[in-house]
Amino acid sequence: MNSAPQTHLSVPQSSTQIVPIALDEGQRGYDILIGSGLLDAESSWQGLPKAAAALIVSNETVAPLYQERLWAQLQAHYARVDAVQLPDGEQYKDWASLNRVFDHLLASASDRKTVLFALGGGVIGDMTGFAASIYMRGVPFVQVPTTLLAQVDSSVGGKTAINHPLGKNMLGAFYQPARVIADLDTLDSLPQRELSAGLAEVIKYGPIADASFLDWIEVNLEALLARDKAALAYAVKRCCEIKAWVVGQDEREQGLRAILNFGHTFGHAIETGLGYGEWLHGEAVGCGMVMASALSVRLGLMPEEFLPRMRRLIERAGLPVTGPKLGVERYLELMRVDKKSEGGAIRFVLIEGLGRAGMHAAPDDWVGQVLDAHCA
Repeated sequence: MNSAPQTHLSVPQSSTQIVPIALDEGQRGYDILIGSGLLDAESSWQGLPKAAAALIVSNETVAPLYQERLWAQLQAHYARVDAVQLPDGEQYKDWASLNRVFDHLLASASDRKTVLFALGGGVIGDMTGFAASIYMRGVPFVQVPTTLLAQVDSSVGGKTAINHPLGKNMLGAFYQPARVIADLDTLDSLPQRELSAGLAEVIKYGPIADASFLDWIEVNLEALLARDKAALAYAVKRCCEIKAWVVGQDEREQGLRAILNFGHTFGHAIETGLGYGEWLHGEAVGCGMVMASALSVRLGLMPEEFLPRMRRLIERAGLPVTGPKLGVERYLELMRVDKKSEGGAIRFVLIEGLGRAGMHAAPDDWVGQVLDAHCA
């Protein structure tokens, strides 16, 4: 599998960066805007779908910080701007929360041109996108991600979903936003644990698609942890470039797009097995990448030194590198529900060479050996 096109490793200036997503050979697409001050910039909100009404979907943590500012910008474009606040946390990514969005839309007689704005992290973005995809069979929505994880990954590419008690993100749809507006200033209010969780999704892009980016992350990790805006701008832009390249070739995850799930098969099992919200998604993915790296070595795809390199980097990012001891059989049971499984066979995204990944099956006993070695 070819690596994503590379860019130079210098850090961009603070001006707005634009990464286009091109779908259907350029017949469809949208822009990802990356920079500081975008929330208050009039240009961020121009050219969006026309409608009489807009609805801001946020949560009780993010809304007090940014909802008023977004509201002020949208009032220049929509006759009515409403807002709904959902509870904060992965454990609320469910039908009950989703129905609160529908309750508001229906009670206010919102029509099929109403534009939804997802103001928050990955949970809010996923739920708002899913709500937009099925309300009146589809209304437009805009992603306004306020976490690092959402800015580099979940807000881009149109995967929307809610969780089910038996599996994460098992109910959803592919539904693309009209725009993604990633204001780096919103990361200033992010708790350090959430920042580290976002770094898991940053790190994954190196081994799966760009070995030079992995080198860059290792050198610049302290700057990212310190929220250096130039470093964050480069990281967000490069991650979005890689994801745009992947999604442009495989929007509905029929093949190539699966590489974006490096570490996620193990990670989703951790989230589901512990109960949603016990570990943050990025924490589970970080630990899952350690396990997937170990399996890549175990299958002879990567040299032995790859595992300690990934383990060190993930640990430096403030992420767990040892999984919870759910039991091998429980892990296997949960992973068989993973969307990448086929006919009950678990398939993993593994690294085939730095900057290159692919789908692989592995014997259960080998997977069990990895779990035994990397769970507390």
